[in-house]
Amino acid sequence: MNISTATHLEVSLESDVIEGFLKSRDEVSFADLFRLYTPRLLAFYRVHGCEPGLAEDLTQEVMLTVHRKASQIRDHTLFRAWIFRIARNALFRDHYNRKRQVPIIDIKRGVERAVTSVGAAGVPAFEFQQWMAFLDTGERELMTLRFIEGWERQEIASAKRIPVGTIQWRVFKAKKKLAPHLASVKPKGRARDRVGGQAVSRGTQ
Repeated sequence: MNISTATHLEVSLESDVIEGFLKSRDEVSFADLFRLYTPRLLAFYRVHGCEPGLAEDLTQEVMLTVHRKASQIRDHTLFRAWIFRIARNALFRDHYNRKRQVPIIDIKRGVERAVTSVGAAGVPAFEFQQWMAFLDTGERELMTLRFIEGWERQEIASAKRIPVGTIQWRVFKAKKKLAPHLASVKPKGRARDRVGGQAVSRGTQ
């Protein structure tokens, strides 16, 4: 098989995966899309200087946006350009937020902050147990290994004898399942709001 033929087959496979997802938008077709684009998005963010953890967070944010907004795509041939426009926007937004250094509630990192703060003042252990109750046994074990025990994706994949991409996909699904519940949790103590671009603490006015 020459390079030209291999490239044609790769393009054809990508088109089939995109079309399958845009037509059905079910979990199976999205899993195929996730496996196809996750390595490409991670590579995109690495090229732009992102550390592995940030690249993974941004990649999962992009895929969650794609899952939510796929119905907006009218011309299916523009899908690839659309997904990488979302990726660039996520990167610019992250740079902008870091530059401003304004506290912002960020759902895409909410799970990590929550599960790594178990037992801390802001996240009592019972709240962690409540959140984990929304996950099945396998998801709870995976999230505990990843965010409580601090295992890397490669370590989990090796221990479970499954591909790293499968670990990424399962973490993504668990985060997506928890996100609506974490979004409704109000922080204890001095909550901060943004008013006119300034951070304001409640209870001190």
